Amino acid sequence: MGRLVMKFGGTSVANLDRIRNVALHVKREVDAGHDVAVVVSAMAGKTNELVEWCRDASPMHDAREYDAVVASGEQVTSGLLAIALQAIGVQARSWQGWQIPIRTSDAHASARILEIDGGELISRFKDRKEVAVIAGFQGISPQTGRITTLGRGGSDTSAVAIAAAIHADRCDIYTDVDGVYTTDPRVVPKARRLEKIAFEDMLELASQGAKVLQVRSVELGMVYNMPIFVRSSFDKPEDIDPHGTPPGTLICSEEEIMENHVVTGIAFSKDEAQISVRQIEDKPGVAASIFGPLADANINVDMIVQNVSEDGKTTDLTFTVPASDYGRARDTINSAKGKIGYARLDSATDVAKVSVIGSGMRSHAGVAAKAFGALAARNINIRAITTSEIKFSVLIDAAYTELAVRTLHTLYGLDQV
Repeated sequence: MGRLVMKFGGTSVANLDRIRNVALHVKREVDAGHDVAVVVSAMAGKTNELVEWCRDASPMHDAREYDAVVASGEQVTSGLLAIALQAIGVQARSWQGWQIPIRTSDAHASARILEIDGGELISRFKDRKEVAVIAGFQGISPQTGRITTLGRGGSDTSAVAIAAAIHADRCDIYTDVDGVYTTDPRVVPKARRLEKIAFEDMLELASQGAKVLQVRSVELGMVYNMPIFVRSSFDKPEDIDPHGTPPGTLICSEEEIMENHVVTGIAFSKDEAQISVRQIEDKPGVAASIFGPLADANINVDMIVQNVSEDGKTTDLTFTVPASDYGRARDTINSAKGKIGYARLDSATDVAKVSVIGSGMRSHAGVAAKAFGALAARNINIRAITTSEIKFSVLIDAAYTELAVRTLHTLYGLDQV
């Protein structure tokens, strides 16, 4: 007997039949004697529809009212799942973020969780054996008393934070895949599912393009040492032994993994744009004059490469930004041209970032050099490189993305045997 948080994404609750299927998954864990809190997303496509309604109503809409609208998708799902559970004899009630409460910052549409009071949920587990069905993605700002939302994928973050608040044994993330793979199986059919992956590795995979989990949810799991189990919601509930270990991937501390491979996985992202600022004066403060305005505009800069100055007077500086921020980034740099003093601005949107991730890199030399050689053998040109202790990334032409991923996946022995 333990305490679980079960999180179900939009595809898992896309219609009433799938919501009834989710109810059977929950009933299985309740019948096994567990205290259960369920966190749900909006039904598939519903959040996009609500966002479009806000944009159609007014392109310059109030962010507070935007949150009030888009948070309603999860409210509908939580109510429907509570009804479905009650219909099969499971005591349950729905909770909105403000009712628990989940206290957040007042940064509407991208709020961060400050505190969760899990006391009422815990007491209801003890007194009523009641399943808590919680609307994910949302909270309340103590400063304003207004509903807030946590940004795309925020239900993952809600689930892990609630698991920490109620002292759960584990947080199960049910999704449309049966775990975390060494890379996208649609690109590399030989990709294999990982039984366990360290928080640090998963954090890098998520931040470098893997779409399985929201980055902040993994950060919270690491901070609170909350095991996260990624599993499929499409497995038949009646075929799963609640006391056994179903197919999936456990995200846990590095100490719980017997053997770390040198490379854990390959991530990639085509959502990249490259900007090169040419012939800027090679002197202190120039980089700040470029990246300061970008930071003020809330544009996230990723890879940065500065060429060595040949004459000691001018140099080139290249960096990448998300493709969605490409236009704003160019406009921001153009607006600051007088202060920066560059000769030319070059850019490209047909680029992709491929990242190699693995905690084992800490104790192995030459991991990146092998990749550079393998990519060169395939005539794949590298535009930029960044490295960290457990990851390195290369920027390449987007047309070569799949070839690069397959090449590196085989190079590091990740192909399924």
